[in-house]
Order: sequence, then C-alpha cells, then structure tokens
Amino acid sequence: MRVKLTIVYDGGKFQGFQKQKSTQNTITSSIEIALRSLGITDEIRGSGRTDAGVHATGQVIDFLLPEFWRDLEKLQYELNRKLQHISIKKVEQVREDFHSRFHAKKRLYRYVFKTTQPSIFEEAYVSSYPKFNADLLRKALKTFEGEHDFSNFIKTGSITHTNIREIYKTHYKQHKNYHLIYFQANGFLRSQVRMMVEASMQVALNQWSQEALERQLNLEERTLTKLAPAEGLYLAGITY
Repeated sequence: MRVKLTIVYDGGKFQGFQKQKSTQNTITSSIEIALRSLGITDEIRGSGRTDAGVHATGQVIDFLLPEFWRDLEKLQYELNRKLQHISIKKVEQVREDFHSRFHAKKRLYRYVFKTTQPSIFEEAYVSSYPKFNADLLRKALKTFEGEHDFSNFIKTGSITHTNIREIYKTHYKQHKNYHLIYFQANGFLRSQVRMMVEASMQVALNQWSQEALERQLNLEERTLTKLAPAEGLYLAGITY
C-alpha cells in the first residue's frame, strides 16, 4: 500500500529536507529512521526540498507500507511518538503510482515578517524588515507572476533541467503585527522564494528600483543575489 503523509516541521532544527552524507539531521533521515524502527524500509519521496531553517506547515511525502501495516491511525500515532520537531498531520492511502513531487500541480509558500524586533519566542519563526511601502511591495510581487526564466533568482551552483517556472499568484497582507507574503506556482528553484522576497522588499524599502527588478527578471543583468532570512519561510501547502 502506498501512503501519502501531510507533515509539519520546524526547519530550524534540521539541516534541510534532503538526505545528506555528512549528517542524519535532516527531515528525510529523521523520518526514515523512525520508519525503520516500525519495520518500514521504503525510502520516502517529498513534494519538494526545503533549505536548512525553512519550515513547513503542509509538506507532503509518500512511501510504500509493508503488508502488515494496515492501521493508518496507529501509524500516525507511532510516528508522532517517535519524531521530534516533525508532526504528522494526516496519513491517507493513495494510488500505487502516486508521486508526491511529480503529481503536485501547485505549491504554496508563505513568508512571515514583522517591522519590529521579533520576541525571543518568535525569532526562529518570524523574520524582520524595516518599515516599508506596501504599494511598492505589491507591485514588485506582481512582477513575478506568469511564466519566466528564473535563472537570475536561483542560488549559484544549482543544477536543474530548466529554470522556467510559472507563478500563478502572489499576495501580500498584514495580520495584526505580522506581514505575510504568498507565492503559488507550479514549482520553485532552490532558494528562489527567499531571493524573490528579498528583491521585493528591497524595492518596497526604496533600496532597489522596480526597473532594476524587471531587468534582473528579464535576464538583462543580475545585481541582487541576497536571500531573505530562512526563519520566515514556510512551505504552506501542495495541491494535487
């Protein structure tokens, strides 16, 4: 039986989602260690990789269950009992050919920040920027909508088949003292969201121009490569 799990995790406690040779302190390794203790040997597949420090409230993984595992509620309970800083929100049976990554149609990221210093209880989960112009931010975000070659908004050294992605929607809103930015797309490149957030905020802070952002997106020049802090970023949901 193949199962699909929706999971939440505190990315600040791990060295990213992807398995690494140098450490077992990754989301994938932590989950697979817990699965092995339950007699489940299949490797997990994720809807996408998140960098070190990036959180998730709607990451999706899938794997094959051996025949002796039929009680999905018990599986969820046992995994949550064994895992730290990772929580299983939902376990459901899916088709045998389901693939968390390749069958995903939309991915949603949320970025959370304040214009005041986050408290010590927030600083691992919320970033901060100075006061900014919300209208300039909305205009900058809108620039990314549509299909583009995001070669100038990817971390150096990344290897991909294509850097073309389509962003379906961007959104900014304020909730009390928190500011939230949303990106929904068919997929994202490594560190792309953090670079787009930083670029948009630099425009909103009048530290960079809208025209310069457009030139960088159009591959005419690349003058900004800084990333927004990882603490504010969340993989919020996957649509299938």
